[in-house]
Amino acid sequence: MAKQRQVRVEQKSALAAMNQLETRSDDELLAETRYRAAAQAILGARASERYDAQAAREHFRKAIAAARPQERMQLRRMAEASLALAERRPDDLKAAVEKLGQQAPSSRQLFVLRLMGLIAPPQGASTLMKIRAGLIILAMVVVLLGVGFGIASLVLLPFGGGSTLGASALGIVVVIVALALLAFFGKRKQTAQREKARAARAG
Repeated sequence: MAKQRQVRVEQKSALAAMNQLETRSDDELLAETRYRAAAQAILGARASERYDAQAAREHFRKAIAAARPQERMQLRRMAEASLALAERRPDDLKAAVEKLGQQAPSSRQLFVLRLMGLIAPPQGASTLMKIRAGLIILAMVVVLLGVGFGIASLVLLPFGGGSTLGASALGIVVVIVALALLAFFGKRKQTAQREKARAARAG
C-alpha cells in the first residue's frame, strides 16, 4: 500500500511539473534538468503542432528514456497522438486521443488534417505522394484563378465587361485577397487550437 501511494505521488508530481512547464519557452524547456521527461514531452507535442514529425519523435524518445517506469505508458500514448498529428494520420490520431481519455477531434478537424496530408505530405513521404501533392496544388490554383476570373467578369459586367486582360488581372487580385484572408483566419484558428491542446495537456 505504501508503494502504491508513492507511485501516485510521483505520478501527480510529474503531472504538476507538466502544468508548470507549459508556459516556458522552448529554450527554457531544453535547459530543464529536474523535470526533463515532462519538458521533452511538451517539446514533442509542440513539434507535432508544427507538423515536424522527426523532431517530435526525438523529443518523445528522450522523454520516455528520462521518465519513471510508471510514467512511460502515458508518454507513449502521448507520443502516438502527437506523431499521428505530425504525420497527418487522422484515423490514428482519433484512436490515440481516445486512448488518452480525451475528446477525439471533430469530423471537420480530421477532414482538414486528411486534406493537409494530401497537399503537404509528411517528411519522408514517397516521390509519388509528393508528385500527387504538386498536381493537386496546381489544380487548386487553376480552379481558383478560374473562379477569380469569373467573379471579376461579373464585377466588370455593369461597366461594359472590360477587357480579358483587365478581368484576368482583377481575378488574380481577388484570388490573392481571398488566400490572404484564409491564411489570416486559418492562422488564428490554428493558434486557438494550439492553446486548446496545451490546456488539455495541462488538465
